[in-house]
Amino acid sequence: MTSPPPARKGFYRQEVTQTAWEVRAVYQDLQPVGSGAYGAVCSAVDSRTGTKVAIKKLYRPFQSELFAKRAYRELRLLKHMRHENVIGLLDVFTPDETLDDFTDFYLVMPFMGTDLGKLMKHETLSEDRVQFLVYQMLKGLRYIHAAGVIHRDLKPGNLAVNEDCELKILDFGLARQADSEMTGYVVTRWYRAPEVILNWMRYTQTVDIWSVGCIMAEMITGKILFKGNDHLDQLKEIMKVTGTPPAEFVQKLQSAEAKNYMKGLPELEKKDFASVLTNASPLGRSELGGGPGCWGTKQPGGPDASPPSCGSPGEDAGAGCRAAGDGG
Repeated sequence: MTSPPPARKGFYRQEVTQTAWEVRAVYQDLQPVGSGAYGAVCSAVDSRTGTKVAIKKLYRPFQSELFAKRAYRELRLLKHMRHENVIGLLDVFTPDETLDDFTDFYLVMPFMGTDLGKLMKHETLSEDRVQFLVYQMLKGLRYIHAAGVIHRDLKPGNLAVNEDCELKILDFGLARQADSEMTGYVVTRWYRAPEVILNWMRYTQTVDIWSVGCIMAEMITGKILFKGNDHLDQLKEIMKVTGTPPAEFVQKLQSAEAKNYMKGLPELEKKDFASVLTNASPLGRSELGGGPGCWGTKQPGGPDASPPSCGSPGEDAGAGCRAAGDGG
């Protein structure tokens, strides 16, 4: 078995969770942070500044046209993001020296410490903290949406949080321009808007607002709002709360199969959303209104809407975030 060639000058190799990493020598102390279907993330220290950073390695970004488009999309969008509630790009590099050898690249971003999913597992969030986090989500989304971009994959794991409870939106691999044709299989199932489940070919920024509503409800109750086992079960879970969709929603569906399915469903009454958010304050219930969205029509908090009237947190909103970061 032949040995791999030596690392490129100015780079070094290290195995992290059984994966070979080859990174610039300025980034020291590689430590695994997490991994997903498309890539893995390590923390590192930038030896030039002493700053902790996050380095993302995409898995086989050029193995197919689909993977290549996803990698290019994320790189292109990150390059242009400049907002306090949206992750930015500090550096991008490849250890490969020629175009023929070009198989890997790495994205360097600010290190945040934890994500909202881990934070929610760690503790029950106070109302002040929920308000502060949702406020930041909507500010970041307003910026993204104003650029004509739909994130399409908002979920607790894609919302990075630091020790001061400052939030940044992550992972733009599935993001798309609002006027482009859409594919249906996006967004982790539990946070998907109905129009995504039913595979509208063109939908709007409201699919992100639906996801925010689901996330906010989860922060308030400590439970996933709509926990379907598959995409049809997900739709049923949604309708148990929102009731049967109006005829105008069904008419907008492009798939005849989806239309027939929806028309064949029994009539369900809309629930009082207060009965779902049993431990929410009146303010929390009013922010969510009748639910996270309104069947692909007008949904609260769109690109031109003001963030909720949260104000500044009345307590040290960072305390729980610091604890979650310390607890891993």
